[in-house]
Amino acid sequence: MTAAPPQGRRLARVETVLGTLFGLIFLTLSVVVVVETISRKVFNFSLQGADELGGYALAVGSTLAFSLALIGRTHIRVDVFHDFFPKRMQAWLNVLSVLSLSVFGLFIGWNAIQVLIDTLTFGSTAPTPWATPLIYPQLVWFVALGAFAAISTVYGVRAIRLLLRGDEAGLLREFSPKSVKEEVKEELDDLAKRQQEAS
Repeated sequence: MTAAPPQGRRLARVETVLGTLFGLIFLTLSVVVVVETISRKVFNFSLQGADELGGYALAVGSTLAFSLALIGRTHIRVDVFHDFFPKRMQAWLNVLSVLSLSVFGLFIGWNAIQVLIDTLTFGSTAPTPWATPLIYPQLVWFVALGAFAAISTVYGVRAIRLLLRGDEAGLLREFSPKSVKEEVKEELDDLAKRQQEAS
């Protein structure tokens, strides 16, 4: 997996860990769904929890995807006119976009804390046959949201530092939307790496 500035080696490792967790979550869910389907069709028996696990997987997986998209610079931006603006305006727009994500990350992190407090206060359980205490899946969800809040804050601080140094080139290099050339290059590099590993 290709690491993009400003994360360096540390954030590249974070990206690898989060990507692996994301894959394991949905691989596990797919196994559960297969087992559930076979047990229903062949043995007329249901685990009665595949839907519940699917909801938890979606909640945690989507929050992990927030961080992965941020590190990989793949969050959707309305950038139709971005390349037509002067370089200085592009740099300022990049700062605005990163700071917006940072504020959003901290906002949803704060709200997640309130959700956990309410869950603990009321002892909430899932309205399912398992009646899972919601604090457990919500804690995992909160950790994933916390990772996004932390990473987005690191990026926001990095953008402000570059701005204060007047490093427009750095802001353009590290925070501009991914160009088609960059995406094609990453795909070709990944293809070459897979071919090398296979041979």
